[in-house]
Amino acid sequence: MADNVTIEPVIGLIGGSGLYDIDGLEDKEWRRVETPWGEPSDALLFGRLDGVRCVFLPRHGRGHPIPPSELNFRANIDALKRSGVTDIVSLSAVGSLREDLPPGRFVLVDQFIDRSFARQKSFFGRGCVAHVGMAEPVSARMGDVIAAQAAHIGVEMTRGGTYLVMEGPQFSTRAESELYRQWGCSVIGMTNMPEAKLAREAELCYASIAMVTDYDCWHDDHDSVTVDAVVKIMTENAAKAKSLVKAIIPELGKPRGLCPSGAERALDNAIITAPSARDPEMLAKLDAVAGRILRMA
Repeated sequence: MADNVTIEPVIGLIGGSGLYDIDGLEDKEWRRVETPWGEPSDALLFGRLDGVRCVFLPRHGRGHPIPPSELNFRANIDALKRSGVTDIVSLSAVGSLREDLPPGRFVLVDQFIDRSFARQKSFFGRGCVAHVGMAEPVSARMGDVIAAQAAHIGVEMTRGGTYLVMEGPQFSTRAESELYRQWGCSVIGMTNMPEAKLAREAELCYASIAMVTDYDCWHDDHDSVTVDAVVKIMTENAAKAKSLVKAIIPELGKPRGLCPSGAERALDNAIITAPSARDPEMLAKLDAVAGRILRMA
């Protein structure tokens, strides 16, 4: 990929709990996208916002029928890549592990700790082995845009924070919650891993907006939180998220060069399997996510 390339971005949006549609899209069309990794969570919503091509995927499916551990993360990311997406904005509901991140606050996550264990975490495997770098898992370029637009429209957002990804579906014990706080984590949720890892393998720029619904069980006020209160915060967060999406898409959709995150070149030196030892069936499955680098072999 040449350094002087100009990219016309296609913005992928992954909606978490409470986000099952995107307001304001023109030329809207729900389409099923087939992948070699199985079925995505739902059909994908294609459309344009201020002229920018967008593709939306409700992470848990419309109506939230799919729990975190049963999400087909590989199919979801492949479907977005196959649909032409270049940049992913991930939105997810989380619990707070810090006093200064109250319910209703948005956190622009920049690091992850992956404590999930029952998920397929890579597109690569026997027949084509690859190891991508994940030291900086999100795009600071996208973060600049999101933070600026959040400030512009008055959405309270904290930039920077570590997202602890737990397996679920149960929430943490108090001991686990206190441990994660000792690790310096900011928020806890169940969905951004392996999503962020797979996005990097697919050479997609990725940004994560975590929407705090409640304090995790470490907090003294936790036992007094009601389901009604959490649902109220979630509804308010969804409304703010939709406003934020409308603000960021026109900016993220401007023509650009390569992302400084290096995401678009993540596979340049990642595949370790010699061309002569690669499995043709595996290569066929990788046609969308790794086609750029495999065609160069």
